[in-house]
Amino acid sequence: MASQPTMGELLDRIEKLEARALAAEDYREVMNLQAAYGYYVDKGMWDKAADLFAQDGTLEIAGRGVYVGQDRVREYLHHLPPYQDGTIYNHMQLQPVLHIDSEAGTAKGRWRTLMMVGFRGGEGRWGEATYENAYVREDGRWRIASLHGIINFYCEYDEGWHRGGVALLRSTDGLQPDLPPSFEYEAHPKAVIAPFHYDEV
Repeated sequence: MASQPTMGELLDRIEKLEARALAAEDYREVMNLQAAYGYYVDKGMWDKAADLFAQDGTLEIAGRGVYVGQDRVREYLHHLPPYQDGTIYNHMQLQPVLHIDSEAGTAKGRWRTLMMVGFRGGEGRWGEATYENAYVREDGRWRIASLHGIINFYCEYDEGWHRGGVALLRSTDGLQPDLPPSFEYEAHPKAVIAPFHYDEV
């Protein structure tokens, strides 16, 4: 007959189960956080997107420099085109690889975003980028600590990526970043590999 577990062994099991439950909950919350960001950006809901960032969170998109702090993230987002009739601004959040330290309240994630951007009577473009992000639990809720979008390609929808791509816009009219870009690169047809936050999964 198998021996019954001791009280110490039972407590150890409970602690391990609690840790696994917390890890699962944290995974769900970080997934929802990033997905919510994509949905808000889709519809130009810049304030709601900015609210997902930590107070000292950072944003860096397409080599335009780093914006530091939630207020500056909000300012940058409000310089993007408004969502209105005739506008498509889809940013789908795909293919996550997440590494979460529940005890420390920190996480890192790699994502792919597929973009459909267009304005009736104007441009219509496909794009794809890699996000290398960090997250932090702030006041009990997960928030984006840093969002870094590295554009892999951006092209006219009717020409396709096989004909090359649109050069990256390196600045935002009327707005200067707080820090220079993390690294210099150009998108397709130049080859770029976004730095990985992990060596193996």
